[in-house]
Amino acid sequence: MIRKSIFAALLICLINPVNGQDDFRYQLPQEAIVKIIDAPQTPSVNVSPDNTVILLLDRPGLVSIAELSAPELRIAGLRLDPLTNSQSRGQSVNRITVMNIDGSNLRSFTGMPEGPEIANISWSEDSRRFTFSNTTATGVDLWVADLATMSVSRLDTGLNNIFRGTGNWLPDGSFVYLRTLRNRGKVPVASSVPVGPVVQESEGKQGESRTFQDLLKNAYDEAIFEYYATSELMRWNGTETSVIGKRGIYTDVSPSPDGKWIMVSTVERPFSYLVPYYFFPTRIEIIDLTGKVAKELLYKPLQENLPRGYDAVNTGPRSHNWRADSPASLLWVEALDGGDYYAREMKYHDQLYLLEAPFTGEPKPFLSVEKRTQRITWGNDNLAVLSEGLSRSRVRVTSTFSPADPQNTLKKIFELNSDDRYGNPGGFMTAVNSFGQQALLFGDKGKTLYLSGSGSSPEGDRPFVDKYDIKTGKTTRLWRSEAPYYETVSEFINPAKGLLLTVRQSVTEVPNYYIRDLKKGTLSQVTKFENPYPELAGVTKELVTYKRNDGIDLSFTLYLPAGYDKSKEGPLPTILWAYPREFNDPSMAGQISGSPYTFTRISPSSVLIYVTQGYAVLNDAAFPIVGLDGKEPNDTFVDQLVADAEAAIDKAVEMGVTDPLRVAVSGHSYGAFMTAHLLSHTRLFAAGIARSGAYNRTLTPFGFQSERRSYWEATDLYTTMSPFSHATKVKDPMLLIHGMADDNQGTFPIQSERYYAALKGAGVITRLVLLPAEAHGYAARESILHMHWEYIRWLDKYVKNKE
Repeated sequence: MIRKSIFAALLICLINPVNGQDDFRYQLPQEAIVKIIDAPQTPSVNVSPDNTVILLLDRPGLVSIAELSAPELRIAGLRLDPLTNSQSRGQSVNRITVMNIDGSNLRSFTGMPEGPEIANISWSEDSRRFTFSNTTATGVDLWVADLATMSVSRLDTGLNNIFRGTGNWLPDGSFVYLRTLRNRGKVPVASSVPVGPVVQESEGKQGESRTFQDLLKNAYDEAIFEYYATSELMRWNGTETSVIGKRGIYTDVSPSPDGKWIMVSTVERPFSYLVPYYFFPTRIEIIDLTGKVAKELLYKPLQENLPRGYDAVNTGPRSHNWRADSPASLLWVEALDGGDYYAREMKYHDQLYLLEAPFTGEPKPFLSVEKRTQRITWGNDNLAVLSEGLSRSRVRVTSTFSPADPQNTLKKIFELNSDDRYGNPGGFMTAVNSFGQQALLFGDKGKTLYLSGSGSSPEGDRPFVDKYDIKTGKTTRLWRSEAPYYETVSEFINPAKGLLLTVRQSVTEVPNYYIRDLKKGTLSQVTKFENPYPELAGVTKELVTYKRNDGIDLSFTLYLPAGYDKSKEGPLPTILWAYPREFNDPSMAGQISGSPYTFTRISPSSVLIYVTQGYAVLNDAAFPIVGLDGKEPNDTFVDQLVADAEAAIDKAVEMGVTDPLRVAVSGHSYGAFMTAHLLSHTRLFAAGIARSGAYNRTLTPFGFQSERRSYWEATDLYTTMSPFSHATKVKDPMLLIHGMADDNQGTFPIQSERYYAALKGAGVITRLVLLPAEAHGYAARESILHMHWEYIRWLDKYVKNKE
């Protein structure tokens, strides 16, 4: 924290309010809320590849507004800390301890840096060491931890961390990583005198793109991006470091499983002012460990004309990846349909190609795929699993094939709608193989695989583990989470012994790790994390189901204050929190997600915190928007939104817990968009609170959420779906909150500013709160506490104490 403390002290010295607007200071909500926000965070867990030890990672509390306001460059779709040459706004760890997988022998490392800001933990393949980054006042250092000696040491300074991740271990125990250039000179300085205009030009080709944030704007931005993004590739062999190959703007470094080759991706000029760095000209090469280029796989020019429409992809090679069960075999995908899936009928739309070391031959056609290739999970020469699917129809197909078979015949084993939570068979479990890569987890001497999934059902999620017989395709249930607990699988520690590492929780028990012995039927606790929220003792929760007026099943989770008795206290003021989601099938729109048996964890910005202030909370209310009668979901967006809201309120009123005259609606991002619509088209709510939303869809003309049509193709739709167009219809108080540094596509702060002006002009009771330095999600302690102060003030005045 040294780096941040220095800047915080400087900032305090510079703060000098100059007008009445600046005199409004951050406010604090009620003490109970402050205690919950300041509660210590439960450590996160990192399990070693061999499943023998666990790292407990302690995390600091919320950052201060001074830390969040540190200098930041916003260029090429990135947000960078110029003092450290890394991405800004990252989360860090301030303490690492180690325990055995069974929870025994808790121990600490010696030699840890003072006041650490640790991130990017990367295990060696033998699980004996791991690397991590530590951010200081002047840069990012690379450290290595040794479990045999329980000590850490610094390997290098000046990591280039703007694309995240520290590097990669090789099978021989060496480590490759990216470092900023030594002697790169001073930071480019912007000229105070323009040398000419900023020019962009289109040559008449159609080029649609979403409203990306933080783009390059001029030649100075280009120079700055090049200065901070350029790296040299390094290798540490255990004792010393050396440079591999040439310097460049490396965006990805991927060693082959045998560690003899490295696939590198670099971006080159010309840069763009319309799209982020990952659409800049890109070169993908395979190099050896001396840096010599063995093969140029691809040169992809600048992509400003992005493919549009459902299931559209770029032409040419894409998705280059190593085969995880082979020493050095490279695979990629190419579209056979010119990138437009629906342009013409054909059986196969994707072709996979394989190229093996030493990469001197021609790539071989490997597998033909009918839909869009999504993922391959490798096992061995006899078995791999392919996932393919389409976004338009939501279909997803899982097949097995034999990589060694020249015919590569696909055997379909699952086909389902990706929205069908109840019918989801789960995903195949993986484990680290002999190459140190994640590959299929086999059992019974290679005869079986294992599936794990969320186990969604009308009773809520019930995670499971199944055994899958490769020959017959039959599954056998090995374990399923049982009420009144919600238990998920972290690792299959030992299939032969039937040992699972799970995380178990209940309404009253904080999540903790356990070892579950499937053969003995025993459960052993590993961690002993404590309840960080004693203030929530007695708060009740209930999964509530009901129907929309057209028969679609809906649900919400109801939270009620501790000690509440509706027979004595009557209906409560209520907050409804939701986020609309699009579906193509009505039967799947109402499927329940989540569990009634989870421990109530409160994220800093959660509205659940208001249950401590006497409010009922209808959390995660289902707001499906369904494509009906062959129409797109958004064609009836407003009508369905209103029906969703009416159904939720009616159910809560029927239960006797909600006063229908004292209900507020709130949401974030698309949920804020929903909130504005509901206040525009109904009088169901006493007030609304919308956070970081987009309210004028003409400012996102090439699509939003799942909408693929452009403004010019569906002008009436864009107008209808713009709350800005309906500002004069709003009759109830509306609070708008927005981060001034919002980095999300489409939700620029101007969205809230212009919507506020429209509401104000229409005579609506409204208030606009802009949070300095905050992005799409809020991070600073001062911002979050002030946000809660604004919420309580608004809710108490216009909902709880409504006249």
